[in-house]
Amino acid sequence: MRFSLCMIVKNEEKTLERCLESVKGIFDEIIIVDTGSLDNTKATAKKYTDKIYDFIWCDDFSLARNFSFSKASGDYIMWLDADDIIDDKNANKLLDLKEKLSFDTDVVMMKYATGFDETGNETFFYYRERLIKKFSGLKWNGFVHEVITPKGNVVYEDITVFHKPDNKKQKDPARNLKMYESKLASGAKLSARETYYFARELYYNGKYDKASKYFEEFLSFPNGWYVDKINACTILYDIYIQFSVNKAISALAKALSYDIVNPQVLCLMGDAQKISCRLDQAIFWYSSALLCPPSYRQNGFVMPEYERYYPLLQLCVCYDMLGEYDKAKEYNRLAGIEKPDSEAVKLNEKYFEEKIKPAE
Repeated sequence: MRFSLCMIVKNEEKTLERCLESVKGIFDEIIIVDTGSLDNTKATAKKYTDKIYDFIWCDDFSLARNFSFSKASGDYIMWLDADDIIDDKNANKLLDLKEKLSFDTDVVMMKYATGFDETGNETFFYYRERLIKKFSGLKWNGFVHEVITPKGNVVYEDITVFHKPDNKKQKDPARNLKMYESKLASGAKLSARETYYFARELYYNGKYDKASKYFEEFLSFPNGWYVDKINACTILYDIYIQFSVNKAISALAKALSYDIVNPQVLCLMGDAQKISCRLDQAIFWYSSALLCPPSYRQNGFVMPEYERYYPLLQLCVCYDMLGEYDKAKEYNRLAGIEKPDSEAVKLNEKYFEEKIKPAE
């Protein structure tokens, strides 16, 4: 089985070598498509491949991705960004997959870890279409936040790609927002998925009123992906909780109406109830988060802290507010098992040492 790696790059001299070093020896060919670098990106790429192509940038990531895929000759094509890496453990898993992969597989989904805590543990990941059969007929779509919609025989593998951007690199936080606004100004109509991502860009750029309008519009589409709808509801919660707890709860209630329940929604519902001092209700929602089946992980954003650590810590808070200090202390202990280095847990331990003194 031959694997091709396809990448689109621009001004990535500081991260490209790190990425390519991390996958050295895995791929039978590496395709690099440069969209207008002014630094030494192409010189770096030449250390690893002679298959380097130029692509005139036209504000369309899918066109660039599809161009890169068109140059591949492997049986399967994998994509990475220049600020992605694969560690040794996952590189070995990928090599094993190369040996065992059945040719009737159309798409291989892999974990994409993009958030980490101070000790390097994953705090945010999701599955993405990462390895595509060349003759599957699948193409990239979307001028920004491009995607290949998985179809056919789709398999999930326990392989993780780590997103490790160069934090010193100057980026325009409004780049994607400007691309959407330019499309709208040209008279283009946004699809359901594009409406969702446009709303997200508005939110990330602090345009909350306009973001909520487009999130609500997206939720009215009958054909939006339910995982995106759940995420839209959680962002609406974040916007609405600033001025209306009831409106925020309504957004979460809508999230619960979709196919899969995730622990983040349950914990946010607990937060809203705790803000309203309805502690029995808060305890119900946090306890429910602990029981959420892990199958939700395959479809959507995953924040592992919401599965155990966060609800346990909040149950500690709720029982403390109720004056049930033994229960509160026990939930704090359980939270500490999940996250031994938690400063919150350590502070709570000191608090309980004073609060619950042994009888003399």
